[in-house]
Amino acid sequence: MALILIPAALSGCSTWSASDVSNVKAADVAPVKTAPNQVLVTEADITDRPYTVLGDISVTVNKTTIFNADPTREMVNAKLREEAANLGADAVIFVRYGTVGISMMSWGSLDGKGRAIKFTR
Repeated sequence: MALILIPAALSGCSTWSASDVSNVKAADVAPVKTAPNQVLVTEADITDRPYTVLGDISVTVNKTTIFNADPTREMVNAKLREEAANLGADAVIFVRYGTVGISMMSWGSLDGKGRAIKFTR
């Protein structure tokens, strides 16, 4: 008998209702995208302005055929800017580049990594 009353008693304790659900949508809190050409890319840290770290990003530029030119740092920087802009970043710091290599999926690729940041003022 006690086993039957416990679930019945606990079900009456719930105070959740549909009005408790937030009306905030993901689109309402999504970061404001930055224009890629406005994103600064540097191998160093930025010490003259305070910033918040948004996250580490990593990109790869692939050479599609043997006849295309090898990927360059400028190509990697462009992809880093795009990724950072999608996060709403103002800059990518501590950028590091890999070496051009050939794999089964590409005739050549170049990696780039960095930390996306947003200036706080």
